[in-house]
Amino acid sequence: MFLADLHTHSLCSPDGFVPMGEMAQAAHRAGLTGLCITDHCDLLDLHGAFTPDFDWGPVRAAYDQARAALPPGLELGLGVELGEAYEAPETARAILAQAPPLDFVIGSVHNFRTLEGKRDFYSADYRDLDLCHAALEDYLDTLCDLAGLTDCYDTLAHILYPLRYMRQAGQEVDLAQRDYPERLGRALQRVAQAGKALEVNTWRGRTVEEWAPILRQFKALGGEYVTVGSDAHKPQDVGKGVAEAYALLRRCGFRYTAVYRNRKPRMEAI
Repeated sequence: MFLADLHTHSLCSPDGFVPMGEMAQAAHRAGLTGLCITDHCDLLDLHGAFTPDFDWGPVRAAYDQARAALPPGLELGLGVELGEAYEAPETARAILAQAPPLDFVIGSVHNFRTLEGKRDFYSADYRDLDLCHAALEDYLDTLCDLAGLTDCYDTLAHILYPLRYMRQAGQEVDLAQRDYPERLGRALQRVAQAGKALEVNTWRGRTVEEWAPILRQFKALGGEYVTVGSDAHKPQDVGKGVAEAYALLRRCGFRYTAVYRNRKPRMEAI
């Protein structure tokens, strides 16, 4: 089986820890046959400030260095996690146009759009249940807008992102509540109709089974392409939850996962 982790970060991310080559070695030790490095390029910083500039030079140099010492049997792709493209679509497109040849673009939302000064979701005080619900409404509507920018992503990332921090604060909230299935469905339908992918993000092995209802909803809407990523920022987390996510995909009726090269999906049996 072609086992691929398509969401990982290296020193080229502000929250990364090791060079791309070390992440590749970790992937080899974990028994993976595919790895994609998808370092952050976010149009908003953690505090909500607009960050329109991105230097591709270090990314390309690090990737070339990793490729030169690639472990045998490992396929290494170059990607990017493009955050908050909805904030300035033309800026996002310009950044992608200036990139070295990319295999894969992850589209993500990390920040509030209309609340909390556009800060990253992780920084909010979720002891306030009303804020949790307002945050999820903000987030899901923003995801839908991002899903419509089909040239700015190949897969829609970590839909469970704000829930990570709400649950750490002890809140029992999920996407089955209120009108969240309808809000999420609008985003998933855009992804499916555009022939784009949905990401199962295992959050370094901590979230797998939680994806089941989202995957079934995506499939019912005609979704075909699914990618899997650990969101690893350290070597010890590379590949965590990927095999389990593949098993979940099979149980949800998917027979293939998508691996991207030159921003085109290649279907691999699972």
